[in-house]
Amino acid sequence: MTLTCPECEGPVELAEPVRLSEIAQCGDCSSELEVVELDPVSLSLAPEIEEDWGE
Repeated sequence: MTLTCPECEGPVELAEPVRLSEIAQCGDCSSELEVVELDPVSLSLAPEIEEDWGE
């Protein structure tokens, strides 16, 4: 399945079956993307991993 990167509008390939919260990387701009909806499948920028400092 090919989707469009929300950052650069380049093509992003996802293997089927697509799963919610799956992480993909754009081949054009290297952005990390997350599957946020399944019907229809849509991508958004994946959140940055934050340190919790033991809290």
